[in-house]
Amino acid sequence: MLIGAVLILTWLILLLRYPAKALPVSLAAALGLGLVAAWVIWEDSRDTHRLERLEVRLNYAPEQCPAGKPLLLLINNGNKIPLIELRWRIAAYAPGDNINLAEDNYTSPRYRGPGELLPDSQWQDCLPLPPLRAGYRPQTLEFRAEHLQGSFAD
Repeated sequence: MLIGAVLILTWLILLLRYPAKALPVSLAAALGLGLVAAWVIWEDSRDTHRLERLEVRLNYAPEQCPAGKPLLLLINNGNKIPLIELRWRIAAYAPGDNINLAEDNYTSPRYRGPGELLPDSQWQDCLPLPPLRAGYRPQTLEFRAEHLQGSFAD
């Protein structure tokens, strides 16, 4: 942090002392920084839009999955490019409620996707339940994948 403060102070001194030389360089640097920021924002919005086109469904299905993994996950890639990586958290809600009943702590399972998922294809897997707050049964809850993070092939 000290180095940053020294750099800003030096830049201000040069700008005040030699404005004819420092101002064009400063404007060029600001323009370059603005272009990089615009590119990063565009990339982020593009990935967000692609993640919104993924269909992720979670159902409590102990009859279709093994005993330790009763959540049935179905991911459908509705994009025109392959999904390379996907991570998410599972939230549990009582019907009609908006309070997350899944406890998020360091011992909670971390969920990762299928690796490469081709366009217009599906992937299915069984997942373990996240730790739930006391007094709630999983068969009475709705499960959702939240905080999706992923990358796509370009």
